[in-house]
Amino acid sequence: MSGKRYFPNNWEEYATAPAEFFDTCTYEEFMTWKIANWEIPSSVACVIRVRDHETNKVTEHTYMRRSAAEAKVAQLLKIPHVELTVCDHQTIHHLSTKRINDEEDT
Repeated sequence: MSGKRYFPNNWEEYATAPAEFFDTCTYEEFMTWKIANWEIPSSVACVIRVRDHETNKVTEHTYMRRSAAEAKVAQLLKIPHVELTVCDHQTIHHLSTKRINDEEDT
């Protein structure tokens, strides 16, 4: 075993549930609730989302210890073609190793 834990989810139950089971909300309400006021569990110190510009794949890393997250960010910043979104309980940061001139050329 690689040391990774599987966290089960109930997406199939939500996908098959009738629309009447869910409260409706406006786009503005949703953005305020989920985007402006993000929440991560208290047991999680940091979530790092990585987008690889070459493959366009997105991976997500979740850390319970801040020191482990900092080490992962340092490792990822050495890769020249990724962008990171780092989220903790107080802030969200967007970091990119792609140079601005590279984006203008595409």
